[in-house]
Amino acid sequence: MTVEASSQETIVKLTEENFDRIGSSSKLMLVDFWASWCGPCTTMEPVIERLASKYSDRVRFGKVNVDEEINISSRYQVFSIPTFMLFKNGQPLEATIGAVPEASLERMISNAIDNDPSGL
Repeated sequence: MTVEASSQETIVKLTEENFDRIGSSSKLMLVDFWASWCGPCTTMEPVIERLASKYSDRVRFGKVNVDEEINISSRYQVFSIPTFMLFKNGQPLEATIGAVPEASLERMISNAIDNDPSGL
């Protein structure tokens, strides 16, 4: 699966070319590290899409294909997928690994929003 802006406006395909620029924003960013052959990653796609629709005004959502963007995966020590990592100002704040319940990811996002002094 390829996530392009035309197919999913709220989820950005992250690459080495755009990751630092997009991720350095003061807006929170949830990154889904995934691969096309990963069953649990596929299971989580609709969850990420629902969360992106719900929180896109406060959180940027992106996907990193670990097979195509090995340097990004290595930089953040992503060894298992799916991995969901929350960033602010280019720095990882929190991560969770595996196909987790939607409520777990939503709680992670909500906690970050509640603890964000900038209110973004």
